[in-house]
Amino acid sequence: KSISSTGTLSVAADATYPPDEFIGPDGHTVVGMDADLATAIGQVMGLKAKVQNITFDSIIPGLGANKYDLGMSSFTDTKEREATVDFVTYLTAGTSLYVKKGDSAVTSFSDLCGKSAAVEKGTIQADAIAAQSKKCKASGKDAVDLQVLPDQNAANLAISSGRAEVGAADTPVAVYIAEQSKGQFEVVGQPVPPEPYGIAMPKGNGMAQPVLDSVKAIIADGTYKKILEHWGLQAGAITNPKTNGAVS
Repeated sequence: KSISSTGTLSVAADATYPPDEFIGPDGHTVVGMDADLATAIGQVMGLKAKVQNITFDSIIPGLGANKYDLGMSSFTDTKEREATVDFVTYLTAGTSLYVKKGDSAVTSFSDLCGKSAAVEKGTIQADAIAAQSKKCKASGKDAVDLQVLPDQNAANLAISSGRAEVGAADTPVAVYIAEQSKGQFEVVGQPVPPEPYGIAMPKGNGMAQPVLDSVKAIIADGTYKKILEHWGLQAGAITNPKTNGAVS
């Protein structure tokens, strides 16, 4: 069925990643930066965005099976992901490490050897820490005890309960987790350099151009800036969205 016939833009997001996407006060609505941008993009297209809470590592396969029109869930646009989906870039974000306050000597990826880390399944952070673990072993150090968990809430719980020493997430999310933790967590070290976030969609299905045009429209009319400022994410704003703009 075509999108225009349903009047709905179905959007998948893993709602455990505040302030980008999380479950609102009513206990079921997905709210956050991505949900607001999805609504705004839908409005430009004359469609009503319907954001569904879907486990992160199942969103890209779901797009491949045409279950959703878009994936808007803090996806870093990578060359590897571009093999299966198309992206339109809309933000930049680095990666940051966070720990229980005063609890860890870790301030960078190179400090992770022999330490335990908890991350969300399917994220670039899970890949980056697995790669760091290989580097640790290659240099004769202990591997990282990497715990890959179904969602970000589970990763946070592993750290707060002491099962893992370190978490890693996109910088704005790590900062938000620390701010909301009432002093329990702190962000450590310097962020890994920013990479683009992309809105994901089924490969080659003709959606990339209308989505790109819609993102350009909300940037031009100021809606984009307002949404980012509302969620404290204006540092990641871009002016020039691209189709498949992976840098690595």
